[in-house]
Amino acid sequence: MTPAIEIIDVTKRYGELQALAGVSLSVEPGEFFGLLGPNGAGKTTLISILAGLSRATSGVVRIMGHDVISGYRGARSALGVVPQELVFDPFFTVRETLTFQSGYFGLRDNGAWIDEVLDNLDLTAKANTNMRALSGGMKRRVLVAQALVHKPPVIVLDEPTAGVDVELRQALWRFIRRLNRDGHTIVLTTHYLEEAEALCGRIAMLKQGRVVALDRTENLLQLHAGCQLVLRLGAALPAALGPKVVERRDDGSVRLALPDHAAVEGVLAVLRETHVAVLEMEILQPDLEDVFVQIMQRS
Repeated sequence: MTPAIEIIDVTKRYGELQALAGVSLSVEPGEFFGLLGPNGAGKTTLISILAGLSRATSGVVRIMGHDVISGYRGARSALGVVPQELVFDPFFTVRETLTFQSGYFGLRDNGAWIDEVLDNLDLTAKANTNMRALSGGMKRRVLVAQALVHKPPVIVLDEPTAGVDVELRQALWRFIRRLNRDGHTIVLTTHYLEEAEALCGRIAMLKQGRVVALDRTENLLQLHAGCQLVLRLGAALPAALGPKVVERRDDGSVRLALPDHAAVEGVLAVLRETHVAVLEMEILQPDLEDVFVQIMQRS
């Protein structure tokens, strides 16, 4: 099966700056894929190359089998991108904006799909409002609608919920999940790691222009996070356990980071030897934020 996105040894330099240093990955059709990394990791640069806004220094990028340079028409038609920045034309209404966007892709009589997109993004009431009169959150909804208006098989969401309210976030994810169930490939970049954990089946993590982790979400959680133990004790924490402390809470409890669940017995053994009573104990399941921090620190 042809990958929805295929990236092979892609590099990008801006003078002395190496923004991408040999990135290789592929996204299969129908996947919900996460692309994570700290600021400056190269995520937006990679998306710009996918969208044809920037050209890689070296390497190959294909979208649904179309090379983004030699087969740019097919690649552009197969891709919808929601950018980070609020970019809009101030002279048109919401509906006019989406109608013109349809025309850029050669689509006529696209009104029924435009109406459906407007409804799912709660924009119907604003359809005849000039773009200048919209709030920041509403403008971001229109950016999402523009990316979807030509029904692309591959959709890239670059920080789509940054600065938006909870209602929009929930409505957006309901719609995007539906598109994914219908077969659309979704690529998400976000700093809200709970979103990535809940939505993405597979995740790649970038740091300084390189892929430092790439696996299924559940595998990343199992292999990297270890476990965390929260204790409220009847006396001071023994000094031997001090290096394991990652948080001291206002209620007097402490949170320890352990390599795995088997290490819990070692902690309890130390407490027994030092005659420190355990008043409360809780084992926390790892989350993607813990994994992300660990991988970034190790890389």
